[in-house]
Amino acid sequence: MIPRTQTGHRAVLQGLATMIDEAIVVIRSIAQPSFAQLMLRLALSVPFWKSGILKWSGFLQLNDTAIDLFTDEFKLHLPGGPYDFPAPKVMAFASGCGEIIFPILLVVGFGTRFAATGLLLMTGIVELTVPDGWPIHITWAAMALGIMAWGPGRLSADHAVQSYVGYLQKQ
Repeated sequence: MIPRTQTGHRAVLQGLATMIDEAIVVIRSIAQPSFAQLMLRLALSVPFWKSGILKWSGFLQLNDTAIDLFTDEFKLHLPGGPYDFPAPKVMAFASGCGEIIFPILLVVGFGTRFAATGLLLMTGIVELTVPDGWPIHITWAAMALGIMAWGPGRLSADHAVQSYVGYLQKQ
């Protein structure tokens, strides 16, 4: 026979376990995987979009500030010291294009894993040029890796295209 105090503790623990299980059900209903994947895509898009918008003064026209940043400010911090970017105008143009195109693709959810890979590579370059920003950069990298690993989710153009192709194959 179990002493009365152990039975009381067991009942309290079982009640606590039941409350935790019920809370987890509520949490899971809020954090649906497709919604979480959409939020990851949006969250990763915002900083790159904002940065990209600031680089342009018109259609395919980089502003002088963007070129100056790549010419004078951004240096690759590699072993042996900081180095100038090769062809600063080319790097500024590529960066500006990526910071506009990849976020659009992520928000729409089209070519999502490729867009996230592009932003992960850009994050790596940003980290090499601004090493003190690592707390933010590691967050961007984590979001990009999550998108690359688990895809865009159901709330995406990729999912719609994949579903349509699957439907056509069954016909």
